[in-house]
Formats: sequence, C-alpha cells, structure tokens
Amino acid sequence: MRFSRGPLLAIAIIVATVAPVAGHSLLLSSMPAADAVLQTSPAYVTLRFNNRIEKRLSRVRLVDEHGAVAAAPTAMAKDQSAETLVAAVPPLAAGAWRVEWQVFSTDGHVVSGSYRFRLAP
Repeated sequence: MRFSRGPLLAIAIIVATVAPVAGHSLLLSSMPAADAVLQTSPAYVTLRFNNRIEKRLSRVRLVDEHGAVAAAPTAMAKDQSAETLVAAVPPLAAGAWRVEWQVFSTDGHVVSGSYRFRLAP
C-alpha cells in the first residue's frame, strides 16, 4: 500500500506555522474592561495574560479621543502574578479612552494590542 506525502506535508506546514504563535502572550482580561462605561476615573489599569510577561520591558499608555497621551507608569503590586501588568492611572477627563499595551513575552516576542473604554461621570 502506498501513501501520498501531500496530506502529511500539508499537516506539517500547518503545525509549524501555528505552533510558534501559541506561545505568545494573549490578553485574557482587563480592568477596566473593553467597551466599559465608567462613572469615575480608574486608579489602575490591570491586564492579565495567558502566560508570564517581562514587566520591566512592558508598557501601558492611555490615549484620549484627541490623541493626547496620559502617563500610565506600570506599578508593582505585592500580590501581583507573573501574568499580570498593572499601570497607575492619573485622573482622567470624561470621554473616550484607548488603552494601548505592549508586553515582552517570556518566549522572547513583543506582543501589543489596544482596547477602548469611556469615562462618563
């Protein structure tokens, strides 16, 4: 019986291209949540990922609807897990805000993303 190598080759290519992506950090949850409408300015932005991140090489930025950036330095919490990044938030003005994050995964890759929330006191 003779087997065709075509399907096996196709499977090998798919596995080779998908497997490295599986190691990258994925955002699992955030506080404030994406698309949340808040009554008061949050004191912190908390981002939880699916694996460990290098916090010293990771960052969070808050950008308002006009493109102005509010400083959001990362903060170290005593009970913070290796998968969580926390950024201190200055008092924010009412309006739409975009959280932009960039983390350095322990697999050696830089991963970034963003989401929005609204402050409507």
